[in-house]
Amino acid sequence: MEKNSYIEPVYLISVVADILGVHPQTLRQYEREGLIKPSRTNGKIRLYSQKDINHIKYVLTLTKEIGVNLAGVDIILQLNEKINELENIIATYKNKNQHLDNLSVVPDKKALVIQKSSLKLVIVKEED
Repeated sequence: MEKNSYIEPVYLISVVADILGVHPQTLRQYEREGLIKPSRTNGKIRLYSQKDINHIKYVLTLTKEIGVNLAGVDIILQLNEKINELENIIATYKNKNQHLDNLSVVPDKKALVIQKSSLKLVIVKEED
């Protein structure tokens, strides 16, 4: 099975530090703070993927260019993760809504529409 080179951890900490122009201790500090999570070999050597490098670039942008401290970076990363989760939930509901829109359901008995939600779901109440 072919591995995705974007997520495959292949870079040592010294190589990543050189690529990004930072000291390896900076990367170790980011890891201690929980801002990055490099993979590790059985011998506990840190390995970074291209995805990890792009993530570190984002952290460096926040800290060096914008001036956000590490605690702020942590909050921003958590909020970004939560936004992604919520966007996935929204996409799921949009797909379910589309599926419901494609169904043509007609009640067997007379029905009175008492509420229509923003998701285009119709709640019906049978007339007596």
